[in-house]
Amino acid sequence: MAGRFSPRPAGGARAGSVRPAVPGQTGAPPRARRWTPPGPLDLGLVLGPLRRGGADPTFRALPDGSVWRACRTPEGPGTLRVSRDGEAVLGQAWGPGAEWLLDGLPRLLGAEDDPDAFTPRHRLLAHTRHRRPGLRLTRTDLVLESLVPSVLEQKVTTAEAYRAWRRLLHTYGEPAPGPAPDRMYVMPAPRTWALVPSWEWHRAGVDDKRAATVLRAVRVAARLEEAAGMAPAEARARLELVPGVGPWTSAEVVQRSHGAPDEVTVGDLHLPGIVGHALAGNRDADDAEMLRLLEPYAGQRHRAARLILLSGRTPPRRAPKMYRVDIARY
Repeated sequence: MAGRFSPRPAGGARAGSVRPAVPGQTGAPPRARRWTPPGPLDLGLVLGPLRRGGADPTFRALPDGSVWRACRTPEGPGTLRVSRDGEAVLGQAWGPGAEWLLDGLPRLLGAEDDPDAFTPRHRLLAHTRHRRPGLRLTRTDLVLESLVPSVLEQKVTTAEAYRAWRRLLHTYGEPAPGPAPDRMYVMPAPRTWALVPSWEWHRAGVDDKRAATVLRAVRVAARLEEAAGMAPAEARARLELVPGVGPWTSAEVVQRSHGAPDEVTVGDLHLPGIVGHALAGNRDADDAEMLRLLEPYAGQRHRAARLILLSGRTPPRRAPKMYRVDIARY
């Protein structure tokens, strides 16, 4: 059945090669939208959580300050370029999903986020927020595009997960519409994910358990995408109905799909120690201790955790980078 996709060889086209044309899109003028944010905005900080490694096929940050995203929207594939235009932001989009992407541009850049709702109660967080005034929480309104890579990140090192993501997209993804930078691809459609043969998962370094979780998720993709319109807690509950999706994964998804400021990640191998070290000098903190320390930030715990990570106040590692998450959570 894999032959139905005519997948490219692993690794995709050679670096520097000419991108294959996307019928009806190459050379087409972009749709565009200008939007002026209500305050400071740092594109890298806002959109950075959507990037799965430096060579993510769906994300590219260029030296000119622009950020490119290749997405599978409810209207179809789309490419979005975001750049600063004075005090405003310019969005340009190509492909069937262009209008959908431009409609969501303000939400993507944190228009529905309220940074002023956060009151720092530790000097470290106050200092970090002062140094990073452009931090807003992105909202993509897309569930599956965050769920699949989050599942791939279960139980393995970040580098392994990113490598699997790249290989699968280079093999089964679609070239990004429009004049996207070379080697950018749109995530496969749910049906395509469902037909990836077992040996391709293995070649990508994805074990049977994670592959099975992705396959279960894509079979109910429409129901999962409905969760984008739910409150974060309700969305997490729906996601966790999929066997193999636990609290760590659901939190990682809604932080991106909903811009959820309070959905803190539990079950992570390193985050409790980082939070404990930053707020209490306790590098051995567990999830319970982390949640206790973040309690003063109820309603804004995810933002507090992000500011801690941005502060650089992290303890030196004492163990090799083995498991990204606590496998007992799954």
